[in-house]
Amino acid sequence: MARVLIVDDSRTSRKMLKEVLTEAGYEIAGEATNGEEGVIMYKQLKPDAVTMDITMPVMNGLEALICIKKEDDNAKVIMVTAAGQKEKMVTAIKEGADDFIAKPFEPEQVVDALNYVLRRKE
Repeated sequence: MARVLIVDDSRTSRKMLKEVLTEAGYEIAGEATNGEEGVIMYKQLKPDAVTMDITMPVMNGLEALICIKKEDDNAKVIMVTAAGQKEKMVTAIKEGADDFIAKPFEPEQVVDALNYVLRRKE
C-alpha cells in the first residue's frame, strides 16, 4: 500500500487527512508541521506521495515543493490550499506539483487526487 507524508501546520488538517487516508487504505509515512520538516522527512522516509499545505511557517509549501522536486524529480506532491490562492496554485503546478485540493476538502477529493497521481507513474 502507498505511503503518504502529510505536511501541514494545522493539527486539525493533519488529523483529517490522516483519518481520510487511513480509511482509504493508505499508510501514513509521517507528519510534518512546516515545509522544512517536510523536506527533511521526505528525504528520510521516501514516501510514495506527499500532501503539502501551501501556507506554513518556517518554509512554505511552494518552497518545500521546489526542494523536494530537486531531491526527487519523480516525487508525487499534492498541494492543499485555502480557497482563493489561485496564483499560488499556478506557481505550484509550474514547479511540478502533481495535483491540488482546496480546503475545506471532501474526503473523496483527497482519495481521488492521490489515486490519480499514484497511477501516473513516470
